[in-house]
Amino acid sequence: YNEYKSYLRFFNMIEFLMVCNKTGAIRVLRDYSCKQLPEPRSILNQCLRRNNQNECSFFMNKCTDKSKERLIVFRQYASLYFIIGISSEDNPMSYFAFIHNLVETLNAYFNNVCELDLMQNVDRAHMILDEMVVNGFITESNRSRVLAPIAVLDKSIGIKRT
Repeated sequence: YNEYKSYLRFFNMIEFLMVCNKTGAIRVLRDYSCKQLPEPRSILNQCLRRNNQNECSFFMNKCTDKSKERLIVFRQYASLYFIIGISSEDNPMSYFAFIHNLVETLNAYFNNVCELDLMQNVDRAHMILDEMVVNGFITESNRSRVLAPIAVLDKSIGIKRT
């Protein structure tokens, strides 16, 4: 177990992933750490403020235990904000690319994803996210491999997707 634990310390994980709209309504939320989640409204306000001022799409945020900081990476697509909390030592650009990959995968499944798709099919959105991220670690980025098990499930219950 100690060898496995020391192996994992080289890989940083996603602490949380949140998809919300401009008013702060959370559409998808996944918590991968045991830490307390930050207040979603305050995180979104910081994202909105940075987006309006044309600043970069990541910033430091104090954790609730005040001993550590986490890095918040966000990206806006239409009216949705995709927000990821990661360790401050991580490379934010790799998670920025992951957000884009996640949105492209959602677009492929929902044919141009919108907020209404996430509200009506939150189970499918979580399934796609669970195929891509396991316990906070990105495990799959290939769109066809992510969507294949969901397509099999859709076919077995008679849902037709174009």
